[in-house]
Amino acid sequence: MAQHIVCRLLKPIHQLTSKQKGNFLRYLSSDISSGDMYPSPKIEPWIPPYVERENEPSSLKKARLLYQSRKRGMLENGLILSTFASRYLDGMSDDHLSLYDRLINLPSNDWDIYYWATGVRQTPEEFNNEVMDLLKEHVRNKDKESRFKQPDLY
Repeated sequence: MAQHIVCRLLKPIHQLTSKQKGNFLRYLSSDISSGDMYPSPKIEPWIPPYVERENEPSSLKKARLLYQSRKRGMLENGLILSTFASRYLDGMSDDHLSLYDRLINLPSNDWDIYYWATGVRQTPEEFNNEVMDLLKEHVRNKDKESRFKQPDLY
């Protein structure tokens, strides 16, 4: 039955009948053993694999990374990465740009990046490099800079 309901949701929600909507909501709430008001979805969303861009001009890569640093979907990382990118992207070598690209695009969970940068969790070996060290130093904010908003683009 669950597969039937999920397949039906491939249609826009407004095209479902009341019975189909009710069945879907019952399906989602049938496993509230943890006491959570909203149970986690039973199906993880598909995340496309990261594909490293070859032969991308540095100026285009910097512009893309600046955009991706600002648009994280998570305020904490948006502030951390946008201020980091604003300060360091222009001076990065192509190798460091590639390391930063992998750092912000390979992990599928932004909280991982946040926990690594803040030192809450140990950084995995594949991301433990000069760029991550620079990001951790940036997060420490030894100069006590105000970082309550993203820097202006121009």
